[in-house]
Amino acid sequence: MSEPVFPPLLTGHPVQGGEDPFQRAQAMAALGCDAGTVVYNIQADRLRVAIVFAPEVSLQDAMAMLPLCSVGFQNALGALAPPEVAVHLDWDGPIRVNGATCGVFHVAASTNAPDDEPDWLIVGWELALLQTSDAPGENPDITALYDEGCAEVTAPQLVESWSRHTLTWLNRWQEDGNASLHAEWMGLLRGVGEPYGDKGVFLGTDERFGMLIRDGSDTHLVPLTELLENG
Repeated sequence: MSEPVFPPLLTGHPVQGGEDPFQRAQAMAALGCDAGTVVYNIQADRLRVAIVFAPEVSLQDAMAMLPLCSVGFQNALGALAPPEVAVHLDWDGPIRVNGATCGVFHVAASTNAPDDEPDWLIVGWELALLQTSDAPGENPDITALYDEGCAEVTAPQLVESWSRHTLTWLNRWQEDGNASLHAEWMGLLRGVGEPYGDKGVFLGTDERFGMLIRDGSDTHLVPLTELLENG
């Protein structure tokens, strides 16, 4: 299998076997690796990828990298998959293909303090390529990419396309701020206007991509920093 080719400013770092790119990227970032390092693990049944950022803004603003990478993923898979394949995102990380869970996004940073500037921030994602369950039909809400009409999409292709789309969105974000990214992300989010568990109704997100939930007459904000998986 050929390795992905990355655009300028991004550097690929493959890992093998059962090693988790998300964990490896955190370790590399803590040791001072370059921003733009993309750690990835391509296996027969799943694909895992993580990218290192070195934000020059506060953590609460740097968290925009999570929706940015998510939109980059949707754009990438949307460009490679057949037109009838629907790709959507959940606010808290899951990736949905044709309505079923197919993967998930993760995020970690060197700090949990919203006003601090993190030394590094990692966004990782994983995607099921093949279902390994003996009876996949028993879980209709869980799927894999190749079960959804995407057998022609190779893992290296998807990593390459995601890296290019993510870099394009990063440039737009640096020039325009959150506005265009927010509009794109809101169009891809699942469940807006619907109940979010027993917490209330998911109204959408604020300008920093935090979740707005209406519970009776009260509206609560859940910031993206709540999704951090640090340590």
